Amino acid sequence: MSVAPANRRYRVWYRPMTARDRDEEHRAATPLELLFDLCFVVAVGQAAAELHHALSENHVGHGVLSFLLVFFAIWWGWVNFTWFASAFDTDDGPYRLLTFVQIGGALVVAAGVGKAFSDDFTVIVIGYVLMRLAMVAQWLRAARSVPECRSTALRYALGIMIVQAGWIARLAVPESWFLPSFLVLAAAEMLVPVWAERRTPTNWHRHHIAERYGLFTLIVLGETIFGATNAVREAIDTGHDVLNLVFLALAGLVLVFGMWWLYFDQPGHQRLAQFKYGYAWGYGHYLIFTSAAAVGVGIEVALDHETHTGHAPELVAAFATTVPVAVFLVSVWLLHVGPRNECRPIAIGFPLAAVLALAVSFTPVPVYLTALVVAALVATVVIASHGEPVSD
Repeated sequence: MSVAPANRRYRVWYRPMTARDRDEEHRAATPLELLFDLCFVVAVGQAAAELHHALSENHVGHGVLSFLLVFFAIWWGWVNFTWFASAFDTDDGPYRLLTFVQIGGALVVAAGVGKAFSDDFTVIVIGYVLMRLAMVAQWLRAARSVPECRSTALRYALGIMIVQAGWIARLAVPESWFLPSFLVLAAAEMLVPVWAERRTPTNWHRHHIAERYGLFTLIVLGETIFGATNAVREAIDTGHDVLNLVFLALAGLVLVFGMWWLYFDQPGHQRLAQFKYGYAWGYGHYLIFTSAAAVGVGIEVALDHETHTGHAPELVAAFATTVPVAVFLVSVWLLHVGPRNECRPIAIGFPLAAVLALAVSFTPVPVYLTALVVAALVATVVIASHGEPVSD
């Protein structure tokens, strides 16, 4: 039966929000979700650039801590949108407009990254609260439109609003309370979904969630390549030894390609299904995303060390690459491969490779040897599994 033009316009502008089917076939990321990711990666790029500057100046402790705190704001805003969209995406006018507000908040967060690395989180909080209040509006709409999820949606809305009041109040706390208050509020943010979904879980789609996380991993790895490429270009423009820079860049490319291979070798939706509620899998990706972004920073720091344009000691320059690679390998091992994987070479290979990555930090060529370790792990996975994914 044909639909009248006026009704078609109505459906484009507004569609009743319903709970999506958990078993919906051919569920894939929408163009709006892809745009959302691309805008968020702007903030990731800003955080990586500030971390690069801090490490190159040998401000390691402050730089790493600031990066982890800033990345939480970026990551948590992305996570909440992603899981809500998996359960309730209508792709109509109000939904798109609220998503636009969230994108605007992410760009405000990106604009505040530089000040955050100087311990001024005011702009970050403004952007973050803007994202979260848009999320409250989405949950209130779900509460009104989806009776079976009303209690869950109202709990989300209430929990998010309370925590946002905490973030705003935190701006006035003494400096000595800065880190403890952040940790308390971050924990509260992550407990809101646990509390809200205790009775009636939302209908998130595991194939869709796995694809969304995979796409964000790809974007972060792409940002890593972009940052390293810019570092090589700047070094070449200043007249440094091109051959050494090219070899170092190739080693970095091998690292990123190997990380991509290892992450996507195992079907994410299969592993996600083995986590009862998905929290460990979803939250654990904070380590995968941050380490993937930090690897690119490590390569840039290694290039700075090679061209004598940075002030980081040799060991710090080495750790800038090897530590995030080790964290990435352990995180993928726990979330995608499984410590009890039936293929023992794979189950043992990931933690062993992480240890070796850390060990080569004390050699003269840590980036090259780390790339070799990752390439060897890829070869082990391919040979041990005969090219077929092996589930836990």
